[in-house]
Parts: sequence; structure tokens; C-alpha cells
Amino acid sequence: MRVQIKYIKGEEVKFISHRDLIRAFGRAIRRAEIPIAYSQGFNPRMKISWGQALKVGATSSGETAELLLALPLSPSEVMARLNHQLPKGLAVIGANLL
Repeated sequence: MRVQIKYIKGEEVKFISHRDLIRAFGRAIRRAEIPIAYSQGFNPRMKISWGQALKVGATSSGETAELLLALPLSPSEVMARLNHQLPKGLAVIGANLL
């Protein structure tokens, strides 16, 4: 099951790098207990497709990412769980099925 999320990167986190952003979302996904699919192999990774990286110091109100879920979960539930765990300055503003 694929869920596309739309998120904002606000003023509070505009100086974090793309790698830090990925780490923050990964931590929020684990804490929210979202059933994300993992790659196979020696070093499994979450199956997430990210859009283009923002430069450090930039804010955005319309970035997207695509999550591959192992078990079905409604997009509204994914959005609510993530928003509860994300740090201030990051927020999911939309989610839909692909």
C-alpha cells in the first residue's frame, strides 16, 4: 500500500539538512508505530521515496514523500500519527493513497 504525504518545513527547522530531515521522519515513523515496509538484505531501510532535497536555510510548504506500508492504514491515520511525533516546524498537511 502506497501513501503519499505532503509536508511543510517551517522556520523552526530551516537550518537542518536533508539527511537530518530524513532521520527525523524515520524516528517519527518508528515512534508512531506506522507499519512501514523495509528493504531486504543485510542493512534493511525504510521504503520511502523523497522529493528533491531542499537547500539548508530554505523553508517549504509543499514537499512530498511516498511511503510504502506493509499493512493497510488509512491516510488520515498516517497523517495524525506522524503529526503527533514530528518535531516543531515539521508537519504533514496532507496524505492520500496512490
